[in-house]
Amino acid sequence: MKTALGALLLLGLSTSALADSHPIGFHRTTLADPQRPLEMVVWYPATTHAPAQVIDDSPVFVSASAVRDAPPTAGEHPLVVLSHGYRGNWSNQMWLASALADQGYIVAAVNHPGSTTHDRSPQAAAQLWQRPVDLRRAIEAVVAQPGKFGAVAPQRIAVVGHSLGGWTALEIAGARFDPERFAEDCKAHAQLASCNVYKQMNPASTAQGKADLAADRRYKPVSAIVSLDLGLSRGMTDASLAALPVPTLVIAAGAPSEDLPAQLESADLAKRLPAATTRYVEINDATHFSFTSICKPGAIEMLEEDAPGDGVICQDRDNARPREVIQQQVVALISDFLAASTP
Repeated sequence: MKTALGALLLLGLSTSALADSHPIGFHRTTLADPQRPLEMVVWYPATTHAPAQVIDDSPVFVSASAVRDAPPTAGEHPLVVLSHGYRGNWSNQMWLASALADQGYIVAAVNHPGSTTHDRSPQAAAQLWQRPVDLRRAIEAVVAQPGKFGAVAPQRIAVVGHSLGGWTALEIAGARFDPERFAEDCKAHAQLASCNVYKQMNPASTAQGKADLAADRRYKPVSAIVSLDLGLSRGMTDASLAALPVPTLVIAAGAPSEDLPAQLESADLAKRLPAATTRYVEINDATHFSFTSICKPGAIEMLEEDAPGDGVICQDRDNARPREVIQQQVVALISDFLAASTP
């Protein structure tokens, strides 16, 4: 099932993605917790004639439109939970959330405390093992409120993660992380961005931290996962990956990269997952940030002025297809994978 497809010139969505569209509802909330309050947003199929409004409009990134707090449609819906990358936020994959909600999915996303654009608390970031717990809390919160978001089909709960979010998806699916393995691997591959990010977070600085990182964080209701150009997977144990109990789609950015090379990250992961339930796709003209929001004109200059170096978020590979077209391909791949992988 593992097939390197390369860069496909896919200008439209798949048949499944062309299903009847729905008005999209949107709700923002905070899941209360004295130690770790969690910002969560949910997109969902809605029943409304109210006009849609731009959600979280930004001078830098293209947004999407939805109807705030609209009533949900009747019946059960599959659920997808999104996990952003290091220093990212819930809006990074708004393009994917909007597309999936348009197809009938309920889509939830969270801001992981400490590793979010506007929350870089070192103490919270170091609690890396809390990321899959964040997703579990989001799933339980959505399932518990069918009157607000629609009923969740219990056998159709998936997690999609970008970058560090891909690691988070693996964790909640049952992969196990070995801090000692990762530390040794980083001695040989110190150039990898995942090693630098891990060093910044320093989650294994104590014996308790190491134990928490190595613990089993599987949440059995999750029935499929998707990884978008992930990092840190080199610390996952071979045994846990070989026994991963859910279908997995691994999508890699194939553009040349010294700090996130596909062969050392996503391709290495796919080789260690069960062949029968794993699909690997490498998109040759995609970069790591092709999976984040489309940038508006002038965005690079604004990002560089605010934080020199951040303009790379908006820079695509020379001669690459427009980011929008690459994202249409990703939506089609995910839609087809989820349709085939869940009951």
